[in-house]
Amino acid sequence: MSAILTMPSINVAELGAKLAAGERIDLIDVRTPAEFTEIHAEPARLVPLDRISPDEVRKSIGEPGDGPIYVICKSGNRGRQACEKLMAAGLNVVNVEGGTTAWAAAGLPVVRGRKTISLERQVRICAGALVFAGTVLGTLVDPLFLIVPAFVGAGLVFAGLTDNCGMAMILAKMPWNQRGAGACSAP
Repeated sequence: MSAILTMPSINVAELGAKLAAGERIDLIDVRTPAEFTEIHAEPARLVPLDRISPDEVRKSIGEPGDGPIYVICKSGNRGRQACEKLMAAGLNVVNVEGGTTAWAAAGLPVVRGRKTISLERQVRICAGALVFAGTVLGTLVDPLFLIVPAFVGAGLVFAGLTDNCGMAMILAKMPWNQRGAGACSAP
């Protein structure tokens, strides 16, 4: 039986206080490059969840024992996924509760760039379009097209139960979600 890892977390007020006190904060943002370009916590560097590598993160943090790696995303879900992967590789990580949304709402320093459509909205748009198209085609052309909305519905149920969304993972890799990666990511 494997040991259950406890997910350490910190709220944005506590992390902001550490930053204000001059503590060195190693903060990685695991959202897509486009989301990062739109808005990110000022000390964050980009390490997208779909490309996160414990070895690369380990190389980038400096001397062991310098403190934890704080992981932030939009609201906390992708941050938890990244923390699980990094913790399994033996890294000291802490998930930032509430993510960038809470960070900005708390008035902490952010960098703003070009506005984008969030990954969550992209999933809703894509799922809705597939359900609509499949239903119309199933009604007007051939009932076999009703497989499309059934498949999307099953995918949404799976995403809700597992907290992993295949459509979001696919959309995160799309070219429009990769823009800005070179300009905003830090080594």
